[in-house]
Amino acid sequence: MDRRGFVRMGLAAGAAGAVTAEAAAKPAAGGILDGGVQLQQELMAANKLTSHSLTSQYLARIRNIDKAGPRINAIIEINPEALKIAREMDRERLLRRVRGPLHGIPVLLKDNIATADRMSTTAGSLALAGVRAARDAHVAAQLRAAGAVIIGKTNLSEWANMRSTHSVSGWSARGGLTRNPYSLDRNCSGSSSGSGAAIAAGLATLAVGTETDGSIVSPASICGLVGIKPTLGLVSRSGIIPIAHSQDTAGPMARSVADAALMLAAMAGVDPADGATAGSAGKAAGYAAALDRGSLQGKRLGVARNFFGKNPDVDAEIAKALQVLQAQGAQLVDVEVPNVNKYDSSETEVLLYEFKAGLAAYLKDYAPNAPVRNMAELVAFNRQHADKEMPYFGQEYLERAAGKGGLDEQAYLDALANNHRYARAEGIDQVMREHRLDALVAPTDGPAWLTDFINGDHYNASFSSPAAVAGYPHVTVPAGFVHGLPVGLSFVGGSYTEAKLIGMAYAFEQATRHRRAPQFPASVSPQVE
Repeated sequence: MDRRGFVRMGLAAGAAGAVTAEAAAKPAAGGILDGGVQLQQELMAANKLTSHSLTSQYLARIRNIDKAGPRINAIIEINPEALKIAREMDRERLLRRVRGPLHGIPVLLKDNIATADRMSTTAGSLALAGVRAARDAHVAAQLRAAGAVIIGKTNLSEWANMRSTHSVSGWSARGGLTRNPYSLDRNCSGSSSGSGAAIAAGLATLAVGTETDGSIVSPASICGLVGIKPTLGLVSRSGIIPIAHSQDTAGPMARSVADAALMLAAMAGVDPADGATAGSAGKAAGYAAALDRGSLQGKRLGVARNFFGKNPDVDAEIAKALQVLQAQGAQLVDVEVPNVNKYDSSETEVLLYEFKAGLAAYLKDYAPNAPVRNMAELVAFNRQHADKEMPYFGQEYLERAAGKGGLDEQAYLDALANNHRYARAEGIDQVMREHRLDALVAPTDGPAWLTDFINGDHYNASFSSPAAVAGYPHVTVPAGFVHGLPVGLSFVGGSYTEAKLIGMAYAFEQATRHRRAPQFPASVSPQVE
């Protein structure tokens, strides 16, 4: 790993002791709160910072930025045991029992990830408000074992945005609306809206998002972050409120590639309760070693031209990014990802079938005391509480899912086979094989749109679906700004190529360093010259 970006001990250590709750409340996080895992670890190792102090500063910043001031509203619940956990991590450090790179590091979890503590796990729904999970999700247990301090849960698009065809991303009945730190009247995208906004605003070191199609990479791109959507099965889904077991995964959201890589290493692992993880045995390694500035040298990158052309300003920014890739030694090949229009409807079919089955299974295993037990009862609950649950949009997807049959129905099996055929064998696999590619690159998403409760979301072109439907890894990294709004560059590859993608994303990040902290403007407008 290149340490030059982290070792600033002369400046950082001198400032660390003076960082107070008041300083933590200032709009630009900066310094220790924005510094990342390695800097924070170095300060703790040098006895210039404690996990308790770091956690306290983030909690103060949440009070002053998230709940007051610009009111980002990214945090749906604070862990009342956060400071207690931080003290325990400090005690272990004094005893020279450091568990790893995340020891004592404050982390946020999306509120669809079960935790067996005093926090609820609700997917933003009032139907699960106050419901505590029977046990930790596997990913939560992995992070605890790594020494992370889970300081709270983040807001999300309710039911991970699988509720309505006219939804507003970042809104849930339990959590309200999360606002974009780069323009408070604009959307964070979703469904990991709160995780994206929180890390952009410096409310924790790291956050976990989840993705079925775009829910990590889109809010990461729109909030100026690094997001990693792993290969299906690299990270267990046990204890995560599901949409679709054929596409769901959790992944890290961070302010740097290095931080995201360290978090992914802690999250990954085989879980007997999630059969998809069996194939990842021995493959969750090499992420820290991949952090090499020379990782783009000699790589063949397919520029997915059929994912350009939706926004000329975004295309212009990504064109600059492509020049950087070339300057760093990559060879660019213009390509088109084939058959991307052949799984739109079949993807939705699969999601509806699997959502119905997966939700019932989750509620039985993790929330047996919840007031709803299945999709039909959830639909009925929302109708009974329509004034709070459906003031802006309905529940069309939930109703359609409730009407589906079991996972043995031929319509489901055919749709799933169609997805895999055109996203994998005759999609990403085909284009990468034909052009001998190391990865595909394209704009991750467009810039943030204005939040609109009347018309719903205004999605731009997105590069999320090919990797999401295929179950392949996808890394997004900040690539610049369009009228003050972040945009991201995506790296997509074949299964279990996370280390390679992380290396290329790191090399690009280090050559450009596009990320800058938000200033929480009420609005942004194009500059007229």
